[in-house]
Amino acid sequence: MREDDAAHAHEVGVGPWEGQWPTDERYDPELLRDGDRRNVLDEFRYWRHDAIVAELDTRRHPFHVAIENWQHDLNIGTVVRTANAFNAAMVHIVGRRRWNRRGAMVTDKYQHVMHHPTVEDFVAWAHGEGLRVLGVDIFPDSVPLERYGLPERCVLVFGQEGPGLSEEMRAASEATLSIAQYGSTRSINAASAAAVAMHAWIRRWEFGQRV
Repeated sequence: MREDDAAHAHEVGVGPWEGQWPTDERYDPELLRDGDRRNVLDEFRYWRHDAIVAELDTRRHPFHVAIENWQHDLNIGTVVRTANAFNAAMVHIVGRRRWNRRGAMVTDKYQHVMHHPTVEDFVAWAHGEGLRVLGVDIFPDSVPLERYGLPERCVLVFGQEGPGLSEEMRAASEATLSIAQYGSTRSINAASAAAVAMHAWIRRWEFGQRV
């Protein structure tokens, strides 16, 4: 392989549009001219950012994800990225407004993210939207996620890495769910737990896999 061919092989995305340009207003003239190197699905190549978000909005699932952020949790970016992969309705940051976006890999541009300064504010919002609040953490009274019938309209809540769900959030949750583990460690990190729980919702409501 020639050196220039090898360089192109490692490039993300596609180069400038070849042939007559499409007339659909969803396409971005600059991307058509220069190429689209974004990490997006092929169906969204050359689309404007706002056009992609608008299309995703027509397909979003009715589950939400929330994570507490009292100590600047570095898992939040990864949670946002996973929520985008499963096209969650929204991600909620409870506590500190600032969070590390590096792990999101720019997916926060396509995923709706909402901030709530306190647990009380978050819970009031969720109840106002008719969403059932479900904590995900390991407590003596936690119900195994694998045996729980996840409701279609819900918000899955994850605690700060380390201490887990706050007592206030635990008390506000309709139920707390645990993820079955078989190794020596007590828990998996918040980002991994969020991915497992979101996929459990997908299996239930996209594939009809009942517990």
